[in-house]
Amino acid sequence: MNKGKVYLVGAGPGDYGLITLKGLDCIAKADIIIYDRLVNRDLLKNAKPGCEFIYVGKKSSNHIMAQDKINETIAESAAMGKVVIRLKGGDPYVFGRGGEEAEVLYDQGIDFEVVPGVTSSIGGLAYAGIPVTHRDFASSFHVVTGHAKKDDSLDINWESLAREKGTVVFLMGIGNIKHITKMLVSHGRDPKTPVAFVSNATNYRQRTVKTSLEDAYDCVQREGIKAPSLFVVGGVVSLSDKLGFYERKPLFGKTVMVTRTRKKNSELRQKISELGGKTFELPTIDIQDKKDIGKTLIERLESKRYSHIALTSHNSVDIFFKNLVKEGYDFRKLAGIKIASVGSATSRAIRRYGFLPDIESSQSTGQDLAGLILKDIGSGGFVSPSVLFPCSEIASRVMEEVMVSGQVDLDRVDLYTNTVNMAIKDELLEILKKEDIDYITFTSSSTVKYLVEILGDDKGLIRDIKKVSIGSITSQTIRDLGFELDIESDQASIDSMVSAILDDVIG
Repeated sequence: MNKGKVYLVGAGPGDYGLITLKGLDCIAKADIIIYDRLVNRDLLKNAKPGCEFIYVGKKSSNHIMAQDKINETIAESAAMGKVVIRLKGGDPYVFGRGGEEAEVLYDQGIDFEVVPGVTSSIGGLAYAGIPVTHRDFASSFHVVTGHAKKDDSLDINWESLAREKGTVVFLMGIGNIKHITKMLVSHGRDPKTPVAFVSNATNYRQRTVKTSLEDAYDCVQREGIKAPSLFVVGGVVSLSDKLGFYERKPLFGKTVMVTRTRKKNSELRQKISELGGKTFELPTIDIQDKKDIGKTLIERLESKRYSHIALTSHNSVDIFFKNLVKEGYDFRKLAGIKIASVGSATSRAIRRYGFLPDIESSQSTGQDLAGLILKDIGSGGFVSPSVLFPCSEIASRVMEEVMVSGQVDLDRVDLYTNTVNMAIKDELLEILKKEDIDYITFTSSSTVKYLVEILGDDKGLIRDIKKVSIGSITSQTIRDLGFELDIESDQASIDSMVSAILDDVIG
């Protein structure tokens, strides 16, 4: 039997964006992912359907699985002919025991590759504004494990390390900080040397605390510094006030729950992340294309010459064009038909398929778009105007009502089903109970209704969280369900929603 293959992949220090492209490719093709505690769980969402996840997280003095058992699990998984990803925080070969795991695979004749990752000893410190080298402070750096062996010893040449004028970075050293600082000072390192602790490096909980070498142990007790934390010794620490960009970001430390479909989450997640915030993606909506919808669309398009096509959501755009492409439709036949869009996000989706919207509503309502279409029709030039409206099966009937009132023919085509995603309930409740969520974003009435339905008797968990709406109809749904609306976006776009959150934070 084929023994499969193992990829030892570094996931980086925590920030979702700090994994390599090759690392993401490995996750996407994995049959089994064996991952550690410090891996960003959002990375696992890139796995294919049916992928098996095995958690082997390690916390000081509390190992879910011993290293020997981890080695055995990796090898046994590969022996079943599977593509196995051993996903580790940081880099597999920097105090990640990746070398030991690779040796086991070699000894058993199992094919493997190593995908390096950004180590926290460099990347984590960079996010705190601390370069490990600098011409004015350090021409070298040492990375040292602060974690004791089984006999409680640290196998370190303290005399050599203390005399080193460069930067010294300790990983996993918080539990031994008293011993580490004592040995450095007693072997000649200046007790006034600047030091820093960087906890939860590169994620929204990051915290940087600076002090001197002689005060380091007392600082840990005084500030309540816990693992995972980096401990860095050297003059480069003094640069953090100038170079520390991450903790200065406007949304740093803020948490945002996103309720739209997972495919559409990425843009909002990226924008929040760029501003220093953390998103929790809980797609309340499950979307499925209607059977043979491509054939249905072609039948409609070939049975009548439409003057306009109205597209009111990103999902409608994707399903409309994707299914026409699948059926081999000749898009030249759409020449002369005007495309009307709700919001900038929908318009961007249309442009990705090579079309330019002729009409764009800035409001997130079909009524507003219908009014703009009627105005365009009223400007003249249409012999027998009619509108094709591809949409969700639960889309509002207001578009049809407005067109009827304007004596314009409208053909509605339900493209997809839109149902509640109950599969997220356990994860949703866990996050709401463990995390302090600052904002929940709602991009449609469905996201509001479905979130409340999923929560059921636990809906009180979101009562004190600020609710952000993309527009007036969604806002009204929030109120109708008994919640207070905190923020309404000026326009029906992700950019406008993010700006509204920023304004709220800045005040």
